[in-house]
Order: sequence, then C-alpha cells, then structure tokens
Amino acid sequence: MSRIKGKNTKPEMLVRKFLHKNGFRYRVNYSKLPGKPDIVLPKYKTVIFINGCFWHGHKGCKFFVVPKTRTEWWKEKINGTIERDKIKIKELEKMGWNIKTLWECELNPEKRTKTLEDLLVFLRK
Repeated sequence: MSRIKGKNTKPEMLVRKFLHKNGFRYRVNYSKLPGKPDIVLPKYKTVIFINGCFWHGHKGCKFFVVPKTRTEWWKEKINGTIERDKIKIKELEKMGWNIKTLWECELNPEKRTKTLEDLLVFLRK
C-alpha cells in the first residue's frame, strides 16, 4: 500500500490538463480547505475531488470489489474513508463552496469525453 499514490494520479493529471487547456486556473491539493481537495478553482468557489473507485467505495462500480482476504479490515477502512468524505463535503458546503466529485471509472476512455463536457457545463453555470 505504500506504493499507492495519493497525489498526481493519472485521473487527476487528465482533469488538470483538460481544465488548463480550457482556460481554467486552479490550485492543487489545497491544504487550507477541509479534505485537501484535489483541485480548487478559487475564482469559481469550486472544489473538485477525483476519487479512486476502490479507495472511496464507489457503489455499483466494477472497480470496487472488497478483497477476499482481511475482508472486515478492508470494509472498516473503506467505510471510514466514505464517512470522512461526507464530513469534509458538509464542511465545504457550509463554507459556501461548490463541490464536484469525479470517479476514476468516469474518466475511462469510453466515458471520458462526456464526463469532461459535463464538468465544463458545471463550471460555467
């Protein structure tokens, strides 16, 4: 697990390049906000979380499968992450931030174009 990246993952880099190409400027992993969002667009008062399907327990996703070994430990770990996510999102909402969560599976080549177009619509409204 020590080799699992928490920053600058492929999905994050993909979204960041897309945003920059479309003229958006942002901050990365801004530690002054709850949850240390992956991307912060201060001008739009918007934060973007890019979640890995396994680590954040994406329900109904083929990439979220609880391992067969140490099942209880994994369930506890993933459920803890889900609860922390909910708490941080509520804190950000209280502060007046707009929140967008993108899932790793939504950035696969088949769904990528639609996901990124939807992100643009979200940011421009």
